[in-house]
Amino acid sequence: MTNVLIATDGSEQSLEAARYLKTLVAADSVDKLAVIAVVRPLAAVPFLSDLGHAASGSGEGPTGHSFQKAAQEAVDLIADEVSGLAADVRKLVWSGSPADEIVRASKEVGADLIVIGSRGTGAVDSLFMGSVSHRVMHYAHCPVLVVRPT
Repeated sequence: MTNVLIATDGSEQSLEAARYLKTLVAADSVDKLAVIAVVRPLAAVPFLSDLGHAASGSGEGPTGHSFQKAAQEAVDLIADEVSGLAADVRKLVWSGSPADEIVRASKEVGADLIVIGSRGTGAVDSLFMGSVSHRVMHYAHCPVLVVRPT
């Protein structure tokens, strides 16, 4: 495995997924690593961030904390967590549909593996809301490691 893409939504599950990856691979087996967060344009809900500050509203929180900034903080935290795995860590904050952009990013960076956390929602929630990890698994060109909550 040489190129890994880790997707984060700012959740604790994303951080768990990054930590789990560290237990699976040797540091010298990863050449390039990219971390991505995707902000939904015109988001009706905030960029979910269990790891830092949460933004709320239509792009900015009450303190001026933007979705973009929350996403960047989530990417920075994950990148710091896995920094020992690869010398080359690329940080990406994109806008769009999370599953679509994660799949697109995996192709752009030449990922051999996508690592993503799962919030563990039930089948009914996934049916109505859709699951980012489920969509990524079905449309990715490479293997996807989905780490479920412990």
